[in-house]
Amino acid sequence: MKIGELSARTGVVARLLRYYEEQELLFPERTANGYRAYAESDVERVRNIRELLDSGIPTWIIRRILPCVMNCGSPSDASVVPSIDAETARVLNQERERLTCKVECLTRNRDAIALYLSKAQW
Repeated sequence: MKIGELSARTGVVARLLRYYEEQELLFPERTANGYRAYAESDVERVRNIRELLDSGIPTWIIRRILPCVMNCGSPSDASVVPSIDAETARVLNQERERLTCKVECLTRNRDAIALYLSKAQW
C-alpha cells in the first residue's frame, strides 16, 4: 500500500510515517519509480509505534523493543529477543519503572474520578 493509504488506516500523517522510517522504525519497500510500498503488517506496526510513543518511550528504545512488542503472544523465538548489554538493560529497567509509576498515577486518577462520579448528584 502507498503512504497515503497507510496514513488513512492508522491516522498518522505521512510526514510522521517518513520520520518513523528515518528513525529506523518502519522499513517500506521501494517501487521501481521510488514510491514507498508498505506491507499490511505495517498497519499494526505503526499502531504499536504510536502506543509506545504516546506512553513516553523515546524512539531509540522503541527501535530496540519493537520486534518483541510485535511478536507478543506468538510462540517464543530466540531470534526475536536479542541479547542486550548492561547499559541497555539498565535503561530499560528505568523505563519500566517510569511506566509503572505512570500507570499507578493514572489508576489513582481514574479511581478518584469514578468515586467523584458515584457520589455526584446528576
